[in-house]
Amino acid sequence: MADALVSIVLERLTSVVEQQIHEQVSLVQGVKSEIQSLKKTLRSVRDVLEDAERRQVKDKSVQGWLESLKDMAYEMEDVLDEWSIAILQFQMEGVENASTSKKKVSFCMPSPCICFKQVASRRDIALKIKGIKQQLDDIERERIRFNFVSSRSEERPQRLITTSAIDISEVYGRDMDKKIILDHLLGKMCQEKSGLYIVSIVGTGGMGKTTLAQLAYSHSEVKVHFDERIWVCVSDPYDPIRVCRAIVEALQKKPCHLHDLEAVQQEIQTCIAGQKFLLVLDDVWTEDNQLWEQLKNTLHCGAAGSRILATTRKESVVKMMRATYKHPLGELSSEQSRALFHQIAFYERSTWEKEEELKEIGEKIADKCKGLPLAIKTLGNLLRIKNSEEEWKNVLNSEVWQLDEFERDISPALLLSYYDLPPAIQRCFSFCAVFPKDSVIERDELIKLWMAQSYLKSDGSKEMEMVGRTYFEYLAARSFFQDFEKDDDGNIIHCKMHDIVHDFAQFLTLNECFIVEVDNQKKGSMDLFFQKIRHATLVVRESTPNFASTCNMKNLHTLLAKRAFDSRVLEALGHLTCLRALDLRSNQLIEELPKEVGKLIHLRYLNLSYCDSLRELPETICDLYNLQTLNIQACSRLQKLPQAMGKLINLRHLENYDADDLQGLPKGIGRLSSLQTLDVFIVSSHGNDECQIEDLRNLNNLRGRLSIQGLDEVKDAGEAEKAELQNRVHLQRLTLEFGGEEGTKGVAEALQPHPNLKFLCIIRYGDREWPNWMMGSSLAQLKILHLRFCIRCPCLPPLGQLPVLEELGICFMYGLKYIGSEFLGSSSTVFPKLKGLYIYGLDELKQWEIKEKEERSIMPCLNALRAQHCPKLEGLPDHVLQRAPLQKLNIKYSPVLERRYRKDIGEDGHKISHIPEVEYSRD
Repeated sequence: MADALVSIVLERLTSVVEQQIHEQVSLVQGVKSEIQSLKKTLRSVRDVLEDAERRQVKDKSVQGWLESLKDMAYEMEDVLDEWSIAILQFQMEGVENASTSKKKVSFCMPSPCICFKQVASRRDIALKIKGIKQQLDDIERERIRFNFVSSRSEERPQRLITTSAIDISEVYGRDMDKKIILDHLLGKMCQEKSGLYIVSIVGTGGMGKTTLAQLAYSHSEVKVHFDERIWVCVSDPYDPIRVCRAIVEALQKKPCHLHDLEAVQQEIQTCIAGQKFLLVLDDVWTEDNQLWEQLKNTLHCGAAGSRILATTRKESVVKMMRATYKHPLGELSSEQSRALFHQIAFYERSTWEKEEELKEIGEKIADKCKGLPLAIKTLGNLLRIKNSEEEWKNVLNSEVWQLDEFERDISPALLLSYYDLPPAIQRCFSFCAVFPKDSVIERDELIKLWMAQSYLKSDGSKEMEMVGRTYFEYLAARSFFQDFEKDDDGNIIHCKMHDIVHDFAQFLTLNECFIVEVDNQKKGSMDLFFQKIRHATLVVRESTPNFASTCNMKNLHTLLAKRAFDSRVLEALGHLTCLRALDLRSNQLIEELPKEVGKLIHLRYLNLSYCDSLRELPETICDLYNLQTLNIQACSRLQKLPQAMGKLINLRHLENYDADDLQGLPKGIGRLSSLQTLDVFIVSSHGNDECQIEDLRNLNNLRGRLSIQGLDEVKDAGEAEKAELQNRVHLQRLTLEFGGEEGTKGVAEALQPHPNLKFLCIIRYGDREWPNWMMGSSLAQLKILHLRFCIRCPCLPPLGQLPVLEELGICFMYGLKYIGSEFLGSSSTVFPKLKGLYIYGLDELKQWEIKEKEERSIMPCLNALRAQHCPKLEGLPDHVLQRAPLQKLNIKYSPVLERRYRKDIGEDGHKISHIPEVEYSRD
């Protein structure tokens, strides 16, 4: 971790000096010798960090030395960032002067005010560098006293050997445990009595308590037995209102916006009254009987047979809860441990020639894990990519196994796996300590936060975001992340950290990362915290928190304050001048950001999503030249963006989906050539100060999704061609939103997307004829297509020719009266991959026919057909109903169809009798 910080500082030190030379500016002078000395000393310190990192676990004085080194590295990083920003400001101010004076020499002749600022800035930076040099000299003297062993060989790029994260579905050695827990939950071990029946699973960290609870919770008999199932991670510290709100959200399947504890408890009672429920309370730590009784009394109105299943590491918690049944979870046996290790370490190596020679070493390593499933999985995943006997023996014989800290929940398995990570990935992992336990971590947001801390470096062939994905997948494959949620392509998009792994990350970031509880009683203790920490998540325990101590967060690099701030305290942000990342999402009371946000010159990540009351952003936000991510998603009242957005030359992600009140985008956005994310591009009708369609031309790096709104403002195909949409090779999802006007076919033709497109939605297209690129092979990779409110089109294009289309939605096309063979196209197999077909709101559609002279395969993969709000539709094609492998048929609010296809009583009910799942309006 310290290694990664020092490496970042060395890289920044080199790059900022090169930047000053390249830009031919001399903002900071008189520190040349200090910089050379800093580089030399930092390299000598870095050479011994591997030894120091290992020794700190046992030696507190070494730990203190590393803390001093990290503080110095953070301070140095801030100064170097100031230096880099000063160079950038010099450039930007020079360009502005040039544009206003219209004189080429103005770049070389900045105003006296600018000159004065530059002199003050360069003197301040030079003094700070000299001060840091003195600190580092003291650290170097201490290094010599500790007599560390140098272990860094000649530097060379480290090649990452990546493997995909594996999901071992089989759980070893817990069959009997699962049976006993199920018997207690299902009432097979007792007579049903009034009162709550509490089952507790108790065991040390990493033993598999949560996994066992998940097995029981997801069991088919349990799903049928209980009316309601609720899963809540309690964790430490125990927060009554958070737990109660989580219960309500699980019951109602939607967010709970109640903030008063009594109101939330009443809501729980309303939801579970007379219902037989299973409530899982995972990872309980609190021994406060009063808090437990408060929750327990809320749950008494459930039906007989209701159960609470709790997991905990502490016997005292079991006693406090007065559990009806306590299930102690022991270690895996030696045989079970070896089997689990073997399955992971030798995964997909069934014919591996070295398996026999490494099997014995592997069994000894598994034995050292003392029956802990998490430790076995961690080392199994570590050794899955190690092929030599020497590497396996190094793990077996490591001195880490002798650490006394093992008894304090610092796992040797995690230490061994952590030490094997490259320093850059070590730093990315340890940063995750900033998230509260059991947080759902969104992969892409985590990567943007890593970027904001300068942990990711583009290597020329890979963008920072791709480097971040590689690091994330590396950590996932090593068991540092778990509970994966994946997208349709198998990519991990969300995950969690095991609580033991989270504890380990917090151990690594002692005095750096904190989860800070904020309330009126804790003001005094917070001051000391905030002077030291670098990364913090604020957790508000009261509805009117005291934020007086925010002014003492002056060294903070990350502040995650979801639902924690209101407008009265935002002015304190001006004091947090070291911030790289600021997350204020879901703060409902923020109406505007103070202009002081412009002082946060280091800021690279700003998340304002779901701030429903936010109406405007200050112009000073455009002074944040380093800003990489600006998230205003679902800021539904935000009406405009600052006019000088074109100054944000490093902006890569502008997330503006669902910011529905935005009427346009500032013209300068079209100059942001680094932009990768722009959810919505609005073609403006408000003149030259806002974006027109041609402003898309320079945004060549756009990827992911793009919605183009206001296409009715594009007057002709010539304008549309300037957008060069066909060159957007990285776009995956595209929405084209017209205004319903006629005469837009030429514009639509000019907006032909790149063939790589996976998703296309066309809304309010006003012509009768479809653009030609919808007829041929231009959409060869398209998987999802939606056509909505295209009210003048009398027919559909030959979509059956699309080779990989999986989902097709046709909605509110009021001009569509007949669907015939033209819809199928001329391919030998029609809709070869289509799985879901949805028609909705086709008020005038009367007939849908398939008339085939030749036998062709039609929709051979169709799984689901939905026909809703089609009042005049007389029938569905027999070919689709009887030859496609339909599993689901949904016919709603279409009276003619419902009468015709009613099972048993409908005229053609026999044609759908084989379909397992059929739904009608009144079902």
